[in-house]
Amino acid sequence: MQERSERTRRRLVFAGAELFHRNGYANATLGEIAGAAGVTKGALYFHFASKDELADAVQQRGCGLLHEAVRGLREGGASPLQALIDTTHWLARTLHEDPAIPASFRITKECAGHQPAAVDFHGAWLEAVCELLRMARDVGELPLEGPVPGVPDGGGGSAADRWESAEALVAAAVCGIEVLAGTGLSYEELQRKVAALWGLLLPSLVGPERVREYRTQAADAAVGAPGGERSYEFLGSPV
Repeated sequence: MQERSERTRRRLVFAGAELFHRNGYANATLGEIAGAAGVTKGALYFHFASKDELADAVQQRGCGLLHEAVRGLREGGASPLQALIDTTHWLARTLHEDPAIPASFRITKECAGHQPAAVDFHGAWLEAVCELLRMARDVGELPLEGPVPGVPDGGGGSAADRWESAEALVAAAVCGIEVLAGTGLSYEELQRKVAALWGLLLPSLVGPERVREYRTQAADAAVGAPGGERSYEFLGSPV
């Protein structure tokens, strides 16, 4: 009985994610969600007292997927910065593969300014990105002390200023991945954009001489990729 109840709950969360993603939080109705899940509205209300509760459950699923992905990358031996790069590729893929991820972004944006949600996927995404970047800083992957990489006179302000700039730059850049996905790009196109993004970011973060220590492509795309010169394409223009 409990297993059947859990299956019903999972179907409702998936159907909710699909309809929140497709129609938006305000336009998706509980009746439509129950119908898509193949259950009655009574069964839906047994699990979720309101649309807000169902939206929170969708975002909880999104956060769970995110944390599981980051944990897996770190446990797999990736450095913090490589894990951050790979996490952005994970986002590009799951924006196409699991409706809980784009739905979570859409719920956060549409409900902004209303009563605080129990779960904030957009905040969780930024927190995961900034935490990996902080870890990269703490293990010495980001050279914040001494001359600025690639700057002839070595200028660039204090280490604190440079850290703030790096954090702001990366946070702003990775938030754009969800925006690009919303324009209808295929996963392959989005994957190339994310690789191009890191091709532009890495020299300013680690220095031109260390760029080749990091894989900017998705792990599956890197298999069989030729070595040597990389050609980046960003927003339709080769760079």
